[in-house]
Amino acid sequence: MPIRVWQAVWRRLAAGAWALLIGLCLLADARANPQVQQMALERTAEGLYLNARLGLGATPDVEDALVRGVPLYFVWQADVTRSRWYWADKRLVSAVRVLRLAYQPLTRRWRVSLSTDAGAAGGGAGLQYAAHQNHDSLADALASIGRPGRWRLLDAAQIEPGETHRVEVAFRLDLSLLPRPFQIGLGNDPDWTVQFQQRLTVPDAVEPDR
Repeated sequence: MPIRVWQAVWRRLAAGAWALLIGLCLLADARANPQVQQMALERTAEGLYLNARLGLGATPDVEDALVRGVPLYFVWQADVTRSRWYWADKRLVSAVRVLRLAYQPLTRRWRVSLSTDAGAAGGGAGLQYAAHQNHDSLADALASIGRPGRWRLLDAAQIEPGETHRVEVAFRLDLSLLPRPFQIGLGNDPDWTVQFQQRLTVPDAVEPDR
């Protein structure tokens, strides 16, 4: 076979291999990183609410750790600020929700626990949980974690008329709350990097009652 033919075949094989590698990388990234399905602020006469929905998935490594009894901690954080032309923006509220996901082998169910304690010492073991919910599948549990509900961020009286307010919304898998021996080597692992961040502007006026 002529050399030119071999070179053409080799180029096609190399191009196909690169396409496959890129596709696998994109697939892994899609499994790990949240997919935004809804992200909006609602301003009413009572206060400011966040309506959000993220599509979450678990990579094989993450699911394997859960099945082996390692709980995971997901953190929602919303920082509300007011713009100031003469200085840095003023932070009005920093709201945090921590959700603990654990597998229960005896019942074969997935348990999601909610905590609003952002400053617990000693990792996830020091958190105090206000609510628990059980799910039949990992997909259902992740769906509930990705939906914080109609999350009230602050009261209407805290919003100053005529001023610009913004909300910095962040979501992440918090590896620092895992058992310390398990944290080693996960910091740069893309399979364990789950995070999302977006800035939203608070509506200027109160929305009419629906």
